[in-house]
Amino acid sequence: MAKKNAFYAQSGGVTAVINASACGVIETLRQHPEAFGTLYAGHNGILGALTEELIDTSVLSEAQVAALKHTPGGAFGSCRYKLKDIETHQAQYERLIEVFRAHDIGYFFYNGGGDSADTCLKVAQISEKMGYPIQAIHIPKTVDNDLPITDNCPGFGSVAKYIAISTREAALDIASMCATSTKVFILEVMGRHAGWIAAAGGLAGQEEGDAPHLIIFPEVPFEREKVMARVDECVKNYGYCVIVVSEGARYADGTFLADAGTTDAFGHKQLGGVAPTLAGMVKQDLGYKYHWAVADYLQRAARHIASATDVEQAYAVGQAGVELALEGKHSVMPAIIRESNHPYRWHIEQASLADVANVEKFMPRDFISMDGLNITDTCRAYLEPLIQGEDLPPFSKGLPQYIQLEYTFAPRLLAEFTP
Repeated sequence: MAKKNAFYAQSGGVTAVINASACGVIETLRQHPEAFGTLYAGHNGILGALTEELIDTSVLSEAQVAALKHTPGGAFGSCRYKLKDIETHQAQYERLIEVFRAHDIGYFFYNGGGDSADTCLKVAQISEKMGYPIQAIHIPKTVDNDLPITDNCPGFGSVAKYIAISTREAALDIASMCATSTKVFILEVMGRHAGWIAAAGGLAGQEEGDAPHLIIFPEVPFEREKVMARVDECVKNYGYCVIVVSEGARYADGTFLADAGTTDAFGHKQLGGVAPTLAGMVKQDLGYKYHWAVADYLQRAARHIASATDVEQAYAVGQAGVELALEGKHSVMPAIIRESNHPYRWHIEQASLADVANVEKFMPRDFISMDGLNITDTCRAYLEPLIQGEDLPPFSKGLPQYIQLEYTFAPRLLAEFTP
């Protein structure tokens, strides 16, 4: 059987280690020239397939590919673009198959989160429907840590490490000034529906009274009176209060504290900033001086303090994706399976995309304290292995050195197409 070319793309919000997965895919694929032809990377995710903007990775040197492992962002460009229903948007799928056929592509590696898993599943389905065989493999990635089956998601460990460190460092700052200055500090972190990143802030505290004093999760309905009472109690007991709040914090009726009234490209609610909303409550109800910060893109781009565990796992799922393709697997995702906490051991198994796409994994109730405002020892035992180790990028003149690729595109063989 003649070997086929492959397609790889990055999707959704990028992470500090998504390029490590790309490195794993490319290096592993290059080890099997008997099975694979050229690997094309989609420019800006699935859009690169639709618009036939295919980056030829065969021209990249070994050093360039290796440098991807310590470079944040999405080296080939990412996108927030979810394929619509096959029944109502047939032209999109016909275009994908047309591009794959024209470039002799038989493997589809899609690196992303839950919506990306859905796209990968749809590509698998349309390949069968249209009679053009494509081995569709999803490579897991998301800072939100909300994919099912896999114990954790590559990208999360590094965000967790960044948030835990930032919480601890900010708390020392606030504690040193609280006698005459700021009493309440609020750190807003990502997490629309699941509070995994907010939970990571809890790792900053080791002893009674350590920050963070409150963690506000999407999974626990927000009660203003209860939260403000706890803030007041902390200020009176410790002199200050540090809060880590998930952007998806919501009331009992499901309304977000910071609903901006708009939606993004995936149809998700756009959130307008829960930290200033919460700060306003502190000012109105308690009158304390406050400061707030939004970690925003900084938390997912912080490769300089990435978790070594996270880098290793991100590379491993890229490698495993190619190995699953070699085994003839189709419509699957490599999933991380935890064997033990101490010592931390894990391995990779395959998961069916049908069980992954559009399914969110939330914080278990036993990971959240009884009062709903902090993490438990069980949660700490889960989180701690994921932030272990430092995998520093090379530095020059005091700054990390990251690679920016110059793209070489495959020749266009088809007419233009507007997604």
